[in-house]
Amino acid sequence: MVDFSKLKKRAEEGSNLDRLAKAAEALNTSFDGASNKELFWKPEVDKAGNGMAEIRFLPTPPQDGEDGLQWVKYWHHGFQGPGGWLIDNCLTTHGKNCPVCESNSLLWNSGIEANKQVARDRKRKLNYVSNIYVVSDPKHPENEGKVFLFKYGKKIYEKLVEAWNPTFPDEKPFDPFDLWKGANFKLKIRKVDGYQSYDKSEFSTPAPLSEDDAKLEKIYNSEHSLQVLVGEKEFKSYDDLKKRLDKVLGLSSDVPKTTVQTIKETAPKEKFKEPELVAEDDDLDYFSRLAEED
Repeated sequence: MVDFSKLKKRAEEGSNLDRLAKAAEALNTSFDGASNKELFWKPEVDKAGNGMAEIRFLPTPPQDGEDGLQWVKYWHHGFQGPGGWLIDNCLTTHGKNCPVCESNSLLWNSGIEANKQVARDRKRKLNYVSNIYVVSDPKHPENEGKVFLFKYGKKIYEKLVEAWNPTFPDEKPFDPFDLWKGANFKLKIRKVDGYQSYDKSEFSTPAPLSEDDAKLEKIYNSEHSLQVLVGEKEFKSYDDLKKRLDKVLGLSSDVPKTTVQTIKETAPKEKFKEPELVAEDDDLDYFSRLAEED
């Protein structure tokens, strides 16, 4: 556990920027928040898909120790087939083989455009989770002044990286997770081409979250551990995930061939390649899209 006084000393020394850079390079963890939904905060948008709130990203939770991160990163799959929904964490998060990714790679490498589109629809999605303090939540003011977990995507993560590693020399780097030298994050959401966009979001001028260290210590001690959310129990085994995939694809248990194996046999031989992971990006609000489609 990192005590509050040590956290403040790090802020005064400015030593957290190097820690952030190293943490970003070493990041390879996973998370599934399905059983902890009450701990999560999510901004609400209006019927037009617009919304805004102000939050503060918080430092590594005290219970996670000095080597803990200010965020965790994980991949998941979410799609519907004739046998229902598959919404599961992706085993590639831990560097393991994933039957869904293998299926997608076979589809992609078949050389058939229709198969490539299926692979796109079933691709893994990238997520990050951090502790935040809600400064302003116009839709739900009862959340203000409380600590939550916040799930976000690659675009917001890039804004965090830009804070401590700015592109231009006239921009001063700062630790966005620092209680004293960090900055509030103005979350601005708008709908662009049917998707939620966060490109207008920005950090305020760096300033202490509060001038009262006693209040800051209370906020710090209210954080939720990220490490306890990361572990093997959050992932199905390869075999169990494969069984789920087959069920979702509508394959009976006594059929030895999977959809992708059939594709491999029927695809032009000169176009087929051995499976490779498809290059995939993130979907910032994938589950919101699912809800809108229901």
